[in-house]
Amino acid sequence: MKRVLMLGGSTSQVCAIKRAKEMGLYVIICDYLPDNPGQFVADEFYLVSTTDKEAVLELAKGLNLDAVICYASDPAAPTAAYVCEKLGLPTSPYESVMVLSNKDTFRQYLKEHNFNVPETFCYTDYESFMADKDMFRFPVMVKPVDSSGSKGINKVCSVDELDFAYNDAMKYSRCKRIVVEKFIQKKGYQISGDGFSVNGELVFRCFGNEFYSSNGIKEYVPLGECWPSVLDKATQDKVHNELQRLITCLGMKTGAYNIEVILDENDDVYILELGARNGGSLIPQITQYATGVDMVEYTIKAALGEDCSGIKMVEPKGYWCNYMVHSKVTGKLKDVVVADELKDNYVEYQTDFHEGDDVFAFENAGHALGTMVFKFDSQEEMFDKILRLTDLVTVEVE
Repeated sequence: MKRVLMLGGSTSQVCAIKRAKEMGLYVIICDYLPDNPGQFVADEFYLVSTTDKEAVLELAKGLNLDAVICYASDPAAPTAAYVCEKLGLPTSPYESVMVLSNKDTFRQYLKEHNFNVPETFCYTDYESFMADKDMFRFPVMVKPVDSSGSKGINKVCSVDELDFAYNDAMKYSRCKRIVVEKFIQKKGYQISGDGFSVNGELVFRCFGNEFYSSNGIKEYVPLGECWPSVLDKATQDKVHNELQRLITCLGMKTGAYNIEVILDENDDVYILELGARNGGSLIPQITQYATGVDMVEYTIKAALGEDCSGIKMVEPKGYWCNYMVHSKVTGKLKDVVVADELKDNYVEYQTDFHEGDDVFAFENAGHALGTMVFKFDSQEEMFDKILRLTDLVTVEVE
């Protein structure tokens, strides 16, 4: 029986653990949380942080592994590549994964390889940050270089907002580095979704449309994505080609990607993120609903070094969305209520929250209670209802 180490045992990763076991694998997980739900599904569990590369390497050396798998976790992607390189297991290059995992190194790499990239400054201390304030051409985006789930990201329109933005970004940066980027006015929806490369060729991608709240929730924290993409084929191919050029430059091999791209007002392509892992928020599951492609299985097969040539481009069918269920206020959870007009659209809800649990006013993905999936009969119905989801899905707190 082949043995795999999966990095993380959160609710969103349980599906990958279950899928690996269905494939006949012996599944070991590590996580820094002693109460992670994945341990109750896996065959073995070790209390080791997935971001501690050396600790995970030492653990892996004694486990006689056939693969190390990162599923739906930005912070764990470099660890998986590092450990795989040290043990001679299948992986994309560690240095390339590191480039993709930090916004400052990623932006610099894009600039050096002639991709479109916003003007970017990097800081490790408040004094240097404020000393450059007169150089910033507002509005700007202030971000931690290594956070996920939109944590610590703020659009800043004046000098008066810099102090809050700096402290918020630093709070969520593990390495204590932040970037200031020129704000790029996007055209239409942000492009979001997952892709997959085989031997460095981007053979599959499923683009969706990222949407945000209009109800006063913190700006630039997405509430979900909907599929299929509203972009025409020529524009999707243009984005695909830029992603392929980046994958080729980096020497990436076989595996999954989470994609975030915008088009500016001139239709120029800006790659915001190319995460070397599957997306969270049930993106792989919706991708399978829409295309029949099992991204979870292919991610596991890629980590094992197995043949992934069966994955092909499939156009999505139907109309789908994911939605991060959240509270507008802090309190204790009473109930989550789906409005009657949305009940026929409901597909599933992934959560580990229960009545009486503490919930927090939604400011980033870490405050979400879970993810709901909906299916619609038409594009018109989809866009009508996603604009009203914060009213149609009510989180009751006390």
